[in-house]
Amino acid sequence: MPLFADRRLISLWAALLAAGCGGPAPQAVRTGAAADQARVITPAPTSSRTAGAIRDISFDDIKFDMEKGAPFTRDLLPKRVTALEQTRIRIRGYILPSFQQTGLAQFVLVRDNMECCFGPGAALYDCVVVRMQPGKTANFSIRPVAVAGTFRLEELRGPDGKHLAIYALEGEEVR
Repeated sequence: MPLFADRRLISLWAALLAAGCGGPAPQAVRTGAAADQARVITPAPTSSRTAGAIRDISFDDIKFDMEKGAPFTRDLLPKRVTALEQTRIRIRGYILPSFQQTGLAQFVLVRDNMECCFGPGAALYDCVVVRMQPGKTANFSIRPVAVAGTFRLEELRGPDGKHLAIYALEGEEVR
């Protein structure tokens, strides 16, 4: 199942967009097949890279050139980003606050908590949607956290069809 197939995550993200940065409230989240708008950018082949050591990266490592307001296309991603697909990584950032404080099975990891980076016109490379592996959870913290897991390139689109995120992490641990 693609990481973004969970409609609850799309609903959470839409609610966060409505609450943050003064952006316009999104339309009602679609249900059924229309809610499964998330599609994998690249296939998720089984790779021996997932069994290897964890590579420490930063949000700067997944940054790429993109004009503000321009639509996302896969060819914008540099090789250094696409090479991370299916790689075990650890990345530091902040858990985007939600209504749930403990036992988070999924959350959005953002570059920093000092400025809004998830509203209209936000950079797609400044957030990673994390879905913890079965049986593992995280707790919200106002302090930076390090999240380890398998990096994926996947699209998450809002009800209007616009991209909300393109990076995902199958979380193993949060420290």
